Amino acid sequence: MAGNSARRGAVRKDGTKKGQVVGSGGKRRRGLEGRGATPPAEARTKHPAAKRAALAAKAKAKEAQGRGRAPGRGAKGDDGPELVLGRNPVVECLRAGVPATALYVAVGTEADDRLSEAVQIAADTGISILEVPRTDLDRMSNNGLHQGVGLQVPPYRYAHPDDLIHRVNDSGESALLVALDNITDPRNLGAVVRSVAAFGGHGVVIPQRRSASITAVAWRTSAGAAARLPVARATNLTRTLKDWASQGYQIVGLDADGDTTLDDFDGTAPTVVVVGSEGKGLSRLVRETCDSILSIPMAGPVESLNASVAAGVVLADMARQRRR
Repeated sequence: MAGNSARRGAVRKDGTKKGQVVGSGGKRRRGLEGRGATPPAEARTKHPAAKRAALAAKAKAKEAQGRGRAPGRGAKGDDGPELVLGRNPVVECLRAGVPATALYVAVGTEADDRLSEAVQIAADTGISILEVPRTDLDRMSNNGLHQGVGLQVPPYRYAHPDDLIHRVNDSGESALLVALDNITDPRNLGAVVRSVAAFGGHGVVIPQRRSASITAVAWRTSAGAAARLPVARATNLTRTLKDWASQGYQIVGLDADGDTTLDDFDGTAPTVVVVGSEGKGLSRLVRETCDSILSIPMAGPVESLNASVAAGVVLADMARQRRR
C-alpha cells in the first residue's frame, strides 16, 4: 500500500551496505562540475583518429625493424651498436675488415661455406663468437631475418671535414670528394660510399642532421667499404662547401636540369660532387653554392637516375678522365 512505511523493505536501516537514503552526499553537485578540456582525438582510444595514429605508429616501428636497427638503439641520431644480419652481408663485412665486436650464431643453425668462413675469420681476428638460442637472435634482430647469424658492429666513428682535406694532401692526388645533400636512405649512402672507394675518391661528407647515417644497412650495402673510406659529418654542409670552394675545389651538383653535361665536364681538377636527395634534389642553399650543375646525358626515356646510381656514373667517368 502506498505510504505504508511499516511494510518490509520500505525504509533502509542504518548501517546497511548502501547507507542512508536521505540526500545525495554531494554526488549531484560534483556531477555538474566541469571535467576540463576535451582530450585530443588521438588520445581517445575509441576515436577513429586514435586508431589511425596507432596504425601509423605500428607501421613506423615495423619499418624501423625492417631496416635492421639493432636492439637498444635509440632515436635517430643516437650512436649505438649495429647488427649486420644475413650470411652474405656478415661474410662481406668480415672480409672487408669491419671492426666488429661479436659474431652471434643461433643454436642449431645448419652450417655452410659462408657460415664456416665467417666463424673462421672471426676466430682469426679475435672477434668473440657467441652461440645463442635462436629466439634470442630473433629478438635482437626484431624481424627474425638473420639466417642464423648476426655481426655486431660498434658505433661508426665519423671523421671531421678537415680530415678529408688532410687525406687529399697526404695522397698528393687531385681531390675527388662526394657530398650528400639530405640523402635519407642508408642503402643509397652505403652504395655511394662503395662507389667512391671503387673509383679512387678520397671521402664522403654528410650533414649532421636530416641525413642517413652509417647503420647496419649502410655497412651491408657498402660491402665493408665504410671501413676503408672516411665518412665525415658536417655541422653545416653549405658552410663546408663554401670553405672547400675557397681552397680551390670546384663544387659540382648533380641534377637532371644541369647547365652542363657529363660529356663536356673536366673532372681532373680538384672536385667535390654534390648528390641531392632522392625526391627533392639539391636544396636551395647548396645549389647556390655549386659552381656548376651537372647532368648525365641519357638516350632512353628515363627522366632521372637513383641518387647512388647517378653518383656512380659520374665518379666512373671522372676516374676514366684521370687515368688518361
